[in-house]
Amino acid sequence: MLPFEMDDRKKIGLGLTAFGILFSFLGIIFFFDKGLLAMGNILFLSGVTLTIGLKSSMQFFMKRSNFKGTISFGSGFFFVVIGWPILGMILEAYGFIVLFSGFWPTLAVFLQKIPILGWVFQQPFIRSFFDGYRGKRVPV
Repeated sequence: MLPFEMDDRKKIGLGLTAFGILFSFLGIIFFFDKGLLAMGNILFLSGVTLTIGLKSSMQFFMKRSNFKGTISFGSGFFFVVIGWPILGMILEAYGFIVLFSGFWPTLAVFLQKIPILGWVFQQPFIRSFFDGYRGKRVPV
């Protein structure tokens, strides 16, 4: 199997991740509804696990450099479940930024290649911001 090939497991994982983001967004829109936020978290984590695999997920979340983000995201999830959604979402947002900050270079390249939106991201000021991230390795 080629690394960029999409099998059914990865397709389901991407779908679960997208639904997790959607449910989290709806949970925030509906005044921090803890049911939607918890469902969004569960779908997001299961989607990421299915997309990159269980072993890679465990290595990513248990990496020493990602402990702060993993603990923050996990404690935020716990606070959402016990009924404190605002504090939980603040902790989750911080954990998400810490965990996935290594993916910004990949996102920057992707955004620059989108036909209409890419023009905006190729402007000198914005491009100089993204060039600082170019060449860094993705953390998975």
